[in-house]
Amino acid sequence: MKNILKIYLTAFLFIAAPLFAVEGVAVIDMRTAVLSTQAAADAFKALEEDADYSSNLEEAQSLQAERQAIAEKLQKELETLSQAEIAQMQKDIQDKGKDLEFLAGKIQQAQEETAQQVFASSGPAMQKIISELIAAKQIKVLLAKNETMLFSDPALDLTDDVTSMLDVANAEANTQSE
Repeated sequence: MKNILKIYLTAFLFIAAPLFAVEGVAVIDMRTAVLSTQAAADAFKALEEDADYSSNLEEAQSLQAERQAIAEKLQKELETLSQAEIAQMQKDIQDKGKDLEFLAGKIQQAQEETAQQVFASSGPAMQKIISELIAAKQIKVLLAKNETMLFSDPALDLTDDVTSMLDVANAEANTQSE
């Protein structure tokens, strides 16, 4: 009896539920909406031009190149190197890896701080835009687009709409401030 009930429930979910779910339901990825705006692009461009950030990025690239060169030399000359030389090269690779991890953490932290600043400055405008879209599209259920969602029709996704409207709102705000 339980198996039959499971079959009917599964059939209902795959056949009937999508018919009810489309109207009044929308999906949004707020992170993508905000980080796809021109304001976000400008903020990240400014970050790339920051002396500390670019210095960390260059140093990380240099460390990665040095680490790769040592690993290639070790692999190529493995049979002719002494155990002490092999151990030293492995230690150098490990040390450069630790330094690289530290720099990657600093780079990631700077990127995350920039993203948070963009979110903070876009927050009120985004809430207003989402409210307007909910009213205009008569949305009854708004879902966050994330990894737990099994399927969503791209037509239900408001992410691009919010991004476009945020860009327009930012452009209007910039025009008014000038």
